[in-house]
Amino acid sequence: MVDVARRLFFRTEEGDRVPAVTAEEMREADRIAMEEFGLGMLQMMENAGRNVAQSVLSLLDGVTGDVTVLAGSGGNGGGGLCCARHLHNRGFKVLILLDGDESTLNDAATNQLRILRAAGVQPSDLSQASEFLRGSKLVVDALIGYGLRGAPRGETAKLIDLCNQHGKLILSLDVPSGLNATTGEAPGLVVRPHRTVTLALPKTGLEGASGHLYLADIGIPPQVFYPLGLSFESPFKRDCCIRLVSTQRDGSSTRTPPDR
Repeated sequence: MVDVARRLFFRTEEGDRVPAVTAEEMREADRIAMEEFGLGMLQMMENAGRNVAQSVLSLLDGVTGDVTVLAGSGGNGGGGLCCARHLHNRGFKVLILLDGDESTLNDAATNQLRILRAAGVQPSDLSQASEFLRGSKLVVDALIGYGLRGAPRGETAKLIDLCNQHGKLILSLDVPSGLNATTGEAPGLVVRPHRTVTLALPKTGLEGASGHLYLADIGIPPQVFYPLGLSFESPFKRDCCIRLVSTQRDGSSTRTPPDR
């Protein structure tokens, strides 16, 4: 657990103070949400995917074109696949690149891919990754999330490298892939996003991360975090996705630059 006296907070544009959590704390909060509050993984994933898709629309600001989604095998990849469906529903051509064989997807991600397939959206061959990334207006990075363990390897590392080389606009889901969600360190290749949409609460490792930071509501009540020693009011008063503009720890504050 984080030392309460050293707890990192982010502030919203309206001045709300939002505590940041480590990967371990977020993992425990997910467990409490599902086991003690009865929230389902697919419920939270649906909220995440919808809000990330809305952030994509905001970032594109009316520009149309292809969107490429880079999806890993875990919950982060499942959220990316859910986002792909919402973008498909809004008329976008969505190109999906999985970083591994479909057999490695967890149950929730498999469910999201099954829905996409029924809607006529198929994963693309990784041999076309460079072409797709160069031709896309925006790339959604949903490869790893807060579950990073060591430096990215194999196809995941290749996709991160190609994303940084060719992505015109990059939006990372929860945490830029390759970044340690707790420490902010990058043990290997890391995605350099223009925007990160982090989920439920910001992660401590996002302090000082590149790009602009937004926080998305995935339906977890604040009471889920009480056993972690966190008591706060929900910052989602008017919107389900809000911008975080500064950080604070021990009375010091750092502001981030204006959004694009």
